[in-house]
Amino acid sequence: MLEINQLKITLGSHVLAYQQHIESGNIVTLQGVSGVGKSSLLLCIAGFIKPTAGRILWQDTDLCALAIEQRPVAMLFQENNLFEHLSALKNACLGAEYRSTKHAEATVTEAAERLNIADQLHKLPTELSGGQRQRVGLLRTLLRPEPIILLDEPFAELDSQTRAVAAQWVADIAKQNNKTLLLVTHQEEDVKKLADVNWLLT
Repeated sequence: MLEINQLKITLGSHVLAYQQHIESGNIVTLQGVSGVGKSSLLLCIAGFIKPTAGRILWQDTDLCALAIEQRPVAMLFQENNLFEHLSALKNACLGAEYRSTKHAEATVTEAAERLNIADQLHKLPTELSGGQRQRVGLLRTLLRPEPIILLDEPFAELDSQTRAVAAQWVADIAKQNNKTLLLVTHQEEDVKKLADVNWLLT
């Protein structure tokens, strides 16, 4: 279980407060108006923002006491954060645990076929569209071994048809691998397709 207990984040003069218990393996969509603290919560869970009060517990371990690299978390930022000097394939393989390079490339390619970008994997990120970059970021994040997945508006640059395909793939991978997933979205279609729980921040 992921427990967010009396968590507070202070940004300037603004204090954001959170309280939620999330069952392991659940997909939680986060909604709310701009500035309510959706992205800040993900950044705090990942360790990029320090809370001013409260705790974040994962299986009874306080994540706030762990360094970023020690946390069982994989996060996809809005900017995708791909390495520009590496191919899409090599970007997607980063961080995951594979038996060999051949196994890694085969696994990524199979997933990329589901997302309709297998024919783009040889390209550098600068040669990809925004939507293609976003899907490479999804591959890299979801195929990693960490049990907690944080996605900040992961479908924002996708058209409606591609968005539906990507959302279904995310749901399938998360459920197959018992990932606990938090996803920021403004789209009701994402909530309907993905959410076990919809958390509306106010």
